[in-house]
Amino acid sequence: MSRPRCRIPSVALVATLALLLTAALLPAAGPVPAAPGGAPITLVAAAPGDERWSADLTTVDGDDVNVRRTAAGLRLREARPARRGAGSPHSAVAEGMLLTAPRTLARPATRVRATIDAAVPSGATAEVQVRGARATGWTEWRAATAGTAFDRPVTRVQTRVVLTAPAGGATATVRRVQLTADANAAVSAATPGRTYRVYATRIGLVGELTANGRTVQPRDHFAALPSRRGLSPLNTGDYTVRVCTTNGSRCEYAPVWDVGPWNTRDDYWNPSSVRENWKNLPQGRPEAQAAYQSGYNGGRDQFGRTVLNPAGIDLADGTFWDGLRLTTNAWVDVAYLWTGGGPRGVVGDGPLNIRTGASTAYQTRGLAARLAHVPIQCYVTGQSVAGPYRTTTRWNRLASGQYVSHAYISSVYGGGVPAC
Repeated sequence: MSRPRCRIPSVALVATLALLLTAALLPAAGPVPAAPGGAPITLVAAAPGDERWSADLTTVDGDDVNVRRTAAGLRLREARPARRGAGSPHSAVAEGMLLTAPRTLARPATRVRATIDAAVPSGATAEVQVRGARATGWTEWRAATAGTAFDRPVTRVQTRVVLTAPAGGATATVRRVQLTADANAAVSAATPGRTYRVYATRIGLVGELTANGRTVQPRDHFAALPSRRGLSPLNTGDYTVRVCTTNGSRCEYAPVWDVGPWNTRDDYWNPSSVRENWKNLPQGRPEAQAAYQSGYNGGRDQFGRTVLNPAGIDLADGTFWDGLRLTTNAWVDVAYLWTGGGPRGVVGDGPLNIRTGASTAYQTRGLAARLAHVPIQCYVTGQSVAGPYRTTTRWNRLASGQYVSHAYISSVYGGGVPAC
């Protein structure tokens, strides 16, 4: 391990919550807090909308993490924290997550409201989060709070329920989650992609579980960010970052499969109007960096721990060593690709070499991890390559100006790809 681990599941810090929860893209509050004495919490249903449905809480499968279905409702399977590696502090809470199947809407919607019926004992939390599908991919996850609009209409909606409980304590029981899609909310302008320079640390932790349920493999290829808003479901690259060395000599496109370092509610790449916590920090400045460099928040993270480095991203060993060829923790340039637009290609088999030209004779400039979503600018004709999906002379030029063979791209979405 490169350092003591700083990733622990989120803890509910809110004291109150409005009865109506509205899931949307913009500012999110915390999970449902415990009622006094552990009494049941039943949230009042939303006003009738354009389309209403109930989330399926009965199906628990391999995409779900540490939850089970009981006669009473959805609960944590184990009320003990996940192990985070030798020498690291254990989390104070246990966590579980149910991911429902996406729902195709009868017509595009610009807002989704959710209500939850749950019994939440003291110390436990239950939170509903929603994301929407656009032509260029999924929006970020948003906690279900007061009504705000998606930045553009969405055609599919996916819901997840996140449960936490104190170590060894009682777990919440979620009986029902109801959602309502609204096509009448105002739509704001699309947001371009964002890139910031942050400090990267190495994850390690081979054999441990990530926040989305993946078992970390030797020389694995993924990243962790300190917010669940950009956490990809298991075996997807819905949220992908492009991480580059500061001189631009090496880059890797890596899916976000874990939460950390330090904080779990610090989506620092978002503007203050959207950012979940630390709204008075400049956009692009991780809270851990501000705490370490200038004593922000008393030099502590959201859990009260003294911040020992300015990390804003964690990199799995393969991304760290093979993709970027780093030998120690370092500053890197990170693009949060879901905040951009244009066609995206899904890397079906990898890690895939990124090259300076349309042939294997050209130098490599990094890797694109399996399941990563890469922004495709245009395509050229080059060397014929036989890959798992096709034999082709097509090479895709990425937004960075580098190239990948189309033989390894399983699908393209978000629009047509022109010739260069």
